[in-house]
Amino acid sequence: MNSEGKEPDPRFTLANERTFLTWLSTSLALSAAGVAMAAVAGETFVPWLRTLMAVVLVSLATVAAAMAYPRWRHIQRALRRDAPLPPPALAPLLGYGIAVVALLALVLVLTAR
Repeated sequence: MNSEGKEPDPRFTLANERTFLTWLSTSLALSAAGVAMAAVAGETFVPWLRTLMAVVLVSLATVAAAMAYPRWRHIQRALRRDAPLPPPALAPLLGYGIAVVALLALVLVLTAR
């Protein structure tokens, strides 16, 4: 990490670290949800749609995990420079992605059998 700027308040550094760990926890939960969706019995949901939802969930997990560290680093840099924090670019992607999967699951549950 660039040593440019001043050392931020430890509370902010630790909050940033907790947020980083939360992104990783979210990624793990999305990954588990994707695997669970793929493991649902074949006659429960339309197979291709179940597979699509599993792929979307695991893809969101991959993006969340891959972007967690760069986000931590950018925030830490902004804290050191006493600059504005970068916007949470991943939030809309994860929010809309999970909403789409949840809506598809709701439709499948309501139309099953």
